Amino acid sequence: MSETTGRLRHNGNDLAWAHLPGKGPTIVFLPGFKSDMEGSKATHLRDWAAGQGRAMLRLDYAGHGSSTGAFEDGTIGSWTQDARAVIQARTSGPLLLVGSSMGGWIGLLLARALPSSVAALVGIAAAPDFTETLLWEGLSPAERAALESQGHVERPSLYGEQPYRFTRALIEDGRKQSLLGAPIPVRCPVRLLQGQQDPDVPWPTALRIAEQLEGNDVEITLIKDGDHRLSRPQDLALLTRSVAALLA
Repeated sequence: MSETTGRLRHNGNDLAWAHLPGKGPTIVFLPGFKSDMEGSKATHLRDWAAGQGRAMLRLDYAGHGSSTGAFEDGTIGSWTQDARAVIQARTSGPLLLVGSSMGGWIGLLLARALPSSVAALVGIAAAPDFTETLLWEGLSPAERAALESQGHVERPSLYGEQPYRFTRALIEDGRKQSLLGAPIPVRCPVRLLQGQQDPDVPWPTALRIAEQLEGNDVEITLIKDGDHRLSRPQDLALLTRSVAALLA
């Protein structure tokens, strides 16, 4: 069967989704910060799932991809709720969450909130708490002052010409969604794929996630020459092997 697409009205926004019917658990791809469901990892996994007769759901948070809404209005908490709304509207039965970067943080939040639904989780350069440990702690005093006075600060992006705009609301909400300061009550199988040449998420982050997870079925794969995106052919092959092993 072919993939169907649509939109879900949620909190005043139209959230774009694409659903591929098939055998469960349903694979759910959770994009990263300012990324979307048309990225190479999401579409590669969709094509693989189609060939395997597996169910898959792709989605865009508000302000991302084909969804409506202003990117600057979003927070980790609101984007997690966006994902949860689409998942609950478009799937039934167990889920295998695949989260890239920020999507890995959102995946952990969803696994904590929906323990009876999430059968497994794959994190690709998962970045829980990045708004504090990677963003806030990296701001200069002048940037912190600008954030307080203007409500936002801009920083160059490695992945496009337009700079990233980080809002005060994003950072303040990120503190409410923080995971790494305490045990993470997630006990499903978790696989963490992490490049050691990642300029955005230091590879020891994966070790810290594993340490905090309460479940014991946790494996980390370090890719010595891997970057943040992990979108090379060999990286995509590793992703599908990881997903296939969990589904098996």
